[in-house]
Amino acid sequence: GTAAATGAAAARRRTRAGAMTAPDRGRWIRNFHPAPTARTRLVCFPHAGGSASYFFPLSAALAPEFDVHVVQYPGRQDRYKEPFVEDIDHLADAVFSALEPLTEAPVALFGHSMGAVLAFEVARRMERLTGRPPVLVFASGSRAPSRYGDEREEKDDQGLIEVMRELGGTDPRVLNDRDMLSTFLPAFRNDYRALQQYHRGAEVGISAPIVVMTATDDAKTSLDDARAWHEHTSGGGDVHAFEGGHFYLEKQPQRVIAVITTALRAAQD
Repeated sequence: GTAAATGAAAARRRTRAGAMTAPDRGRWIRNFHPAPTARTRLVCFPHAGGSASYFFPLSAALAPEFDVHVVQYPGRQDRYKEPFVEDIDHLADAVFSALEPLTEAPVALFGHSMGAVLAFEVARRMERLTGRPPVLVFASGSRAPSRYGDEREEKDDQGLIEVMRELGGTDPRVLNDRDMLSTFLPAFRNDYRALQQYHRGAEVGISAPIVVMTATDDAKTSLDDARAWHEHTSGGGDVHAFEGGHFYLEKQPQRVIAVITTALRAAQD
């Protein structure tokens, strides 16, 4: 019955995951500062429109105590010729397949904005398909999964530019330069649309603790929407509030590093 179907689905997923070759995995995962003796791996998931290089400074700061890996989505930077993945579930399936070999050691996940939702979905797959949940999930700059799904309005280019302007994090010179925008806008449009289609009920959860990190002045995420992440875990977790808008990570890097380091050390112990 249902159990057999679930088992068969899991087996199919494992077959797909096992079929991903090392070069394929290399396209998906960046390890800027290898730390092979670290006790914990931290996998980072970029924001909508973002790319792996965004986490280069964080990787440098956390190495060599932690082995930081960063997901590179298709359609940007060195993968710009590859088609975008148009929905969160398919993206999570592909990322999980790439990450599965890394999950034999303790793994924590850090996602910012769209990356938080993706980290949550990958954590669900880790728990369900490998029996090895992450030791910790950091949900940064994002509403809880149950708080998505209320925005289904299709935006034109100008509307998307205004969203980017409201969120901050993009150089204003880029937003005013059509040629430069043509490089950044397609990825943001794809990811923004994927997020608009995403929603999970509060009954969908994981067992790993969730550390919520959010800005009190984030234009897109209220403190209440951020705290609701704890409805999606049986493992508890803390809430850390910052100032600095949606991309508070760039405004308070030392405090961000301190929060991550403290939480990872506690998880290891």
